[in-house]
Amino acid sequence: MRVLGSEAACGTTSGAASTFGANSDDVRLVNTGSTNRLVTITDASGNTVATFTLIAGEVTFVRKARDEKIFAAHAEVRGVGVVTP
Repeated sequence: MRVLGSEAACGTTSGAASTFGANSDDVRLVNTGSTNRLVTITDASGNTVATFTLIAGEVTFVRKARDEKIFAAHAEVRGVGVVTP
């Protein structure tokens, strides 16, 4: 795995959603909190593409289109764009 930037807190609204880098197809997400949190993936226009619950303390990888954005129900969810083999 190659990291494409610095890990940052996810935005908490669709307007604050992030692509996590213009060349990012994959995003590593971690829920640093003690509460399960909803994660939302939107298209470039802000329409919801998918949602899932990220369990407290869990790390996961999300594959998305480069123009899709991610936000979470709380800034405890942090993300960074990555390249996976």
